[in-house]
Amino acid sequence: MALLAVDGSMSADATPAGSVMPSGISGLSQPSGASGEIAPEVVAAARRGDALAFEAILRHYDRRLRVVADRLLGDRQLMDDALQEVAIKTLRGLSSFRGEAPLGAWLCRIATTTCLDMLRRERPEDATASDKLPERPVPVADPADGLDARERLSRALAELPPDQRVAVLLIDQFGYDFRAAAAALGVPVGTAASRVAAARVRLRAALAAGGEEER
Repeated sequence: MALLAVDGSMSADATPAGSVMPSGISGLSQPSGASGEIAPEVVAAARRGDALAFEAILRHYDRRLRVVADRLLGDRQLMDDALQEVAIKTLRGLSSFRGEAPLGAWLCRIATTTCLDMLRRERPEDATASDKLPERPVPVADPADGLDARERLSRALAELPPDQRVAVLLIDQFGYDFRAAAAALGVPVGTAASRVAAARVRLRAALAAGGEEER
């Protein structure tokens, strides 16, 4: 299911495709990043109430938001529900967007808070504190399957705490700088940087360990 458009129609579906991540970590899908922001005039039109412009925004960022929701929730039905909420929140909140961060980063923040709120609602027994949110379930794999680097990275990403998971997606996958990512996460720049650094260490360690096992 894709994002809900103004008129109730659906924007085009998108499935993340494999690519290469900076800092020597490969295997994550890489949708259009910070350089792929939608034109400012489209945003301005949408803020004035132009329904077609708003639908264009949903289509443009659908894939990016889908990746965030998938990485945080790991459940197709929850992901679809979260994206519907994101579309509604975007419609209601776009008039307050001031451009202090790229629109894509602002939307990723809406997606992140929506997904984490959904996790708290759906799995309250696993989220008794805001600093201990549930990690995405990791599928059990048979060691004989010989996981390739992309699969190992995907599993390692799923095991990261949600705050690190989103931070590394924003910086290393979507290409936002630390200032934009910090604004999207609602944290100081130093906090965003520390989350990314910790995530990179864990991801590289997972890739290195997997490589040793295959020798």
